[in-house]
Amino acid sequence: MDRAMTTVGGNPYAGEVTLVIDGRPHVLRLTLGALAELEAGMQAGSLMDLVERFENARFSTRDVLALIVAGLRGGGWQGRAEDLMQAEIEGGPMAASRAAARLLSLAFAMPETAE
Repeated sequence: MDRAMTTVGGNPYAGEVTLVIDGRPHVLRLTLGALAELEAGMQAGSLMDLVERFENARFSTRDVLALIVAGLRGGGWQGRAEDLMQAEIEGGPMAASRAAARLLSLAFAMPETAE
């Protein structure tokens, strides 16, 4: 399993994903507040448009970063998107993209399908 996507400290049944940033695991979760902040910060469209972009593999790096920041915020992180510009994400952009997609999947999954 990709170490950047392990669930150590992250509970998929609670919508949590763990991402290793600068050598430290961070628990990401899309809480209602994090989703509202994400939607408010989106330049166009809705959360369903964002979900559709991920489902059709048409997402941008801006989408990935916005989801990672929202997930970090939902997990209690107090930083800003700018703080991640120089951060080292274990597994690189692919791990970040998988974490973002997993966050969306878990946020909108029925509890019994959140595996």
